[in-house]
Amino acid sequence: MSDSQGPMWEVFVQKKAGQPFVHCGNLHAFDKEMALQNARDLYTRRMEGVALWVVKSEHIVASSPEDQGSFFEPANDKIFRHPTFYQVPDIIKHM
Repeated sequence: MSDSQGPMWEVFVQKKAGQPFVHCGNLHAFDKEMALQNARDLYTRRMEGVALWVVKSEHIVASSPEDQGSFFEPANDKIFRHPTFYQVPDIIKHM
């Protein structure tokens, strides 16, 4: 049986300019233009966003929860990446 709906696309919406894009769901579409139009129709009907991203689901790569230790531990030995490593001058009031 062949898939007559097209590939799955993940949809990300930006609520306001300057804010991050947030995953809001997925849909089927045959190409990127159709995916954008369907995403607009499904996820921004009531003016919920100002921009959309659509990404084929097959192109998303994620880490596994089982790899948490070995994948994220190397950052623990780099204290310069933590904000507490730096001294903020007293002249800077709002940081």
